[in-house]
Amino acid sequence: MKISICIPAYQRPENIKRLLQSIAVQTFRDLEVVITDDSPDDSVKNVLQEFSILPVHYIKNETALGTPSNWNYAISKAKGEWIKLMHDDDWFADENSLQIFADATGNRSPFIFSDYTNVFESGRIRHVNFPSSWKKRIVEQPLTLMAQNVIGPPSVTMVHHSVREQYDTFMKWRVDIDFYIRILKEYKSFTHIDKPLINVGISNSQVTNSCFNMPEVELPEGLLMLSKYGVKPLKHLLVYDAWWRTLRNVNTRNEKQLMLYTPHDRWPEVIKHMVRHEALIPAKLLKNGIVSKLSMFASYVLNQKRLSH
Repeated sequence: MKISICIPAYQRPENIKRLLQSIAVQTFRDLEVVITDDSPDDSVKNVLQEFSILPVHYIKNETALGTPSNWNYAISKAKGEWIKLMHDDDWFADENSLQIFADATGNRSPFIFSDYTNVFESGRIRHVNFPSSWKKRIVEQPLTLMAQNVIGPPSVTMVHHSVREQYDTFMKWRVDIDFYIRILKEYKSFTHIDKPLINVGISNSQVTNSCFNMPEVELPEGLLMLSKYGVKPLKHLLVYDAWWRTLRNVNTRNEKQLMLYTPHDRWPEVIKHMVRHEALIPAKLLKNGIVSKLSMFASYVLNQKRLSH
């Protein structure tokens, strides 16, 4: 079997139906559909009665696993050579999308992703293209993805079954970026498809929206990233700027605030000094883009000694 489409589901039967409809019309047929269902009811299971044409392996989780544990569980049940994770609120753009993904497997990289289209609840759409200027950048320093997730959500990716990395279950906000970073550090390559093959549903109910600029989420996850990858990546100005913006956006103005959500952990000196540098500037003024960029660069220069250790 060539491709396993893995769907970690949680209620939202209309979304599941839309996704399965987009799979049913695919011209590429060497596939299986794995659904691991966290729903407290049978709303997802009932939808499957309409899709007997599809080779579906349905698993009802006795206890809800939550994200991203349910992502990992769905992937663990896949039998295909390639793993195509699909969130239940996303769907294939047209009937040839999966065929184009399959064609891209002829390259050497075990990591594939495509352009995509954000589809908002209001009906507005926005095409998202991978910027060519980042091709070399994310291979040479994968943590630049902290500055901008130029790859996109997991639904736009496909990985070979030989990739043993899993989504970190201690994360919510940076979970996909962390996953991509580990793959890029390991394999130092990717295949990009410059065509929007996935429609990504955007709604206010998504987990990531509930984490945005929330210090109780962003600071512990940021510290976890530092524990994994160290401070050396901050030598790259884009990574340093990503940290600067994170601290600014969660309004961390002193070390006491920094420790509030991570009371039992130690922060690197470079981050402590970054907080001190930001505290020298009125918070309202720091929100000005030009002021923030200039201040960030000054902080970057002042912190060079700490980055060299």
